[in-house]
Amino acid sequence: MNNLIQLKGQLTPRKNPSKGGGSSLPANTTVKVIELENIRNDLISLEDYWKNKKLIDGTLINVNYNRIVPKSKRIKTILFKSSNGENIDSIRGAKYGGTKDNLTHIITYYVPLDNISHNIKKLKECIEILNTNFQGKFDNEDEKKIKNIDFSKYDIAKTTFIDVISDCSIVNKLEVPKYEKNIEESQAITLYEVNKNSKEILETLGIKWKDYSILDDNTVILYKDSLSLLLKEAPYLISMTVEDLADVKLPENNSYDKLLEDKIISENISNFPNYTNEPTIGVLDTGFDNNVYFKDWVDYNEKYMDDQVDITEKDREHGTSIDSIIIDGPSINPNYNDGCGRFRVKHFCIAHSGKNSTFSIMRRIKEIVSNNLNIKVWNLSLGSNLEIDDNFISQEAALLDMLEYEYDIIFVVAGTNQTELLQDKIGSPADSINSLVVNSIKRDGTKASYSRRGKVLSFFTKPDICYYGGDKGEEIRTCIGTGEKKVIGTSIAAPWISRKMGYLIYKLGLSRQIAKALIIDSATGWNKIDNEKSEYYGFGNVPIKIEDIINSPKDEIKFYIESTSTDYDTYTYEIPVPIDNNKCPYIAKATLCYFPKCTRNQGVDYTNTELDLYFGRVLKNKKGNITIKTINDNKQSDEDGRVLEGDARREKGKWDNVKHIVEEYKTNARPKKNYENTSWGLSIKSKDRLGKGDGKGIKFGVVITLKEINGINRYDEFIRQCKFKGWLVNKVDVESRVELYNIAEQEIKFE
Repeated sequence: MNNLIQLKGQLTPRKNPSKGGGSSLPANTTVKVIELENIRNDLISLEDYWKNKKLIDGTLINVNYNRIVPKSKRIKTILFKSSNGENIDSIRGAKYGGTKDNLTHIITYYVPLDNISHNIKKLKECIEILNTNFQGKFDNEDEKKIKNIDFSKYDIAKTTFIDVISDCSIVNKLEVPKYEKNIEESQAITLYEVNKNSKEILETLGIKWKDYSILDDNTVILYKDSLSLLLKEAPYLISMTVEDLADVKLPENNSYDKLLEDKIISENISNFPNYTNEPTIGVLDTGFDNNVYFKDWVDYNEKYMDDQVDITEKDREHGTSIDSIIIDGPSINPNYNDGCGRFRVKHFCIAHSGKNSTFSIMRRIKEIVSNNLNIKVWNLSLGSNLEIDDNFISQEAALLDMLEYEYDIIFVVAGTNQTELLQDKIGSPADSINSLVVNSIKRDGTKASYSRRGKVLSFFTKPDICYYGGDKGEEIRTCIGTGEKKVIGTSIAAPWISRKMGYLIYKLGLSRQIAKALIIDSATGWNKIDNEKSEYYGFGNVPIKIEDIINSPKDEIKFYIESTSTDYDTYTYEIPVPIDNNKCPYIAKATLCYFPKCTRNQGVDYTNTELDLYFGRVLKNKKGNITIKTINDNKQSDEDGRVLEGDARREKGKWDNVKHIVEEYKTNARPKKNYENTSWGLSIKSKDRLGKGDGKGIKFGVVITLKEINGINRYDEFIRQCKFKGWLVNKVDVESRVELYNIAEQEIKFE
């Protein structure tokens, strides 16, 4: 096999060459005067509603768009007095409307009351201009004629008129937010971010401190009478509900998990070694049973649990099973020997069987992780019975995403199981975007009988991958205090992946970005990801052997590049893919991973940063500019490209923090022609959703695989050409790196 290659070199940052421009209508669009009149009438109704509301110093307004809209095409004027970024700063949430096949945006804005009266007058002027000069309708051809209109007769500028027409072309309706789901007697609720804090709002409503609990700036637990009062007086303030006292369903309560045998795994007890310098994986789970042969390999901590919680023997089974796989899984299950060796475990008890408070678990996780930053890989095999929401990320998942953004860590999270409730969609925290989420497959590679499906917020690929979690008749062997236990579940698949992540990060010294990209890339083949299958399988099934993740067959070259996005574009046009007879005999695939900052109160527009991946042959476009003919025909950032936002999210993974692109392999594939520049290029383009610079300084990793269509090994030639182009080339020699790790971890005693 060919070793993985690291390419180190100078990627060039570049500012966005686009000069932008004013608003314009989408192609083939006609805006009729009735549409402006309807929106003006909506504003009149909103002004009438809000002028009598004194609880907040402003208005909350839902804008119902007629499509999924990109940041650049959202309304600029019909709720605002200027177009200087007020539209972005005013957003308080986003959710989906429409149907599954025709999703639309519903975005909530917080604007001053006098903005409404200002825009009522503005729309009246625009209606007059439309009737007087354009016979009551405006289309793409009229955009060319507008320069002939004398706007000195009106109270608005030409650009403002175009902005209004553009806004009205994408908006169906304006209305007051309303929360339509049934709410229980006691409920945790997130309020929209307005000019007052939650405590001040509740006290103004007459809700006393004993009738609520504040969880953070915008989230409170309201009890029966106070909840009824809020629903009566200010239902528009409710952004989303948050499930507390979530039923964290442990696998031993799953009908598929039974204690099938009760015999000690005797063959491992007598010859089990003492730990030396093995790396440590963090486990956040139920308790640990000290009556196991690998007990010395576990550093167990129960102090974060509440004093009144009694951890029973049953509460220790699940966590102990997880530890047994991380520490000694291949010995217990020889069919799954991954070649990763053994790991130590630092185990924290954060839950017990039955009902667990979501917020108590979150508090424990945050405190534990922040106090143990030396641990880079965390296994979290707990999950909620409840299905995720279509319009917002769960509180628990948002916490994991925040910790992964702030710290150099990664969570490996179980994809959650079906229970007797027969859930369809995955449960929290498997909706964590930054985490590596694992679903289960059977030995034949098909999904497990208990699998639940993604996606998250309609477009995010979750789960990320699948691995062997057992099923009826092919259970996974684990060890608990009473002996062997055969189990199944996504919670059992996850620790196998934690082992692989631990090997890549600790033993090989790879960054979490590259480690995650390698795991995901190894699950993909040379066919495009099936959108429907990905709901259960994510990007695919991960190989058992770690060497199959790191290395590549003789006819493939696998290499990685990592860097930091400091500007709009971070690129190189100097990747020397070998040629033959002046043609390129390769197809390619690439996987990009990064860990963005996320904002939960933005709803479906959750990730703050988009990194867009371009990889392919370098050529000059019609204007003579050097560009990349990317292998997946991505035109989102092309000068002449026009990709609808919904299509970009669904087909190109826009705003997803994992990008995978591939050229499909065909048996009759022919070499591709070379352009004037025979090199290939890589470009990572950054977009900042909230205009706060969250994409600056974000680290990313790209794993690229080249496949020679004639089966020829050109590995050495590729390395030689890379060095000639100025790249620093490092072969990832596994044995050398593991040996280096062992030397570095040796304890030195000074006399």
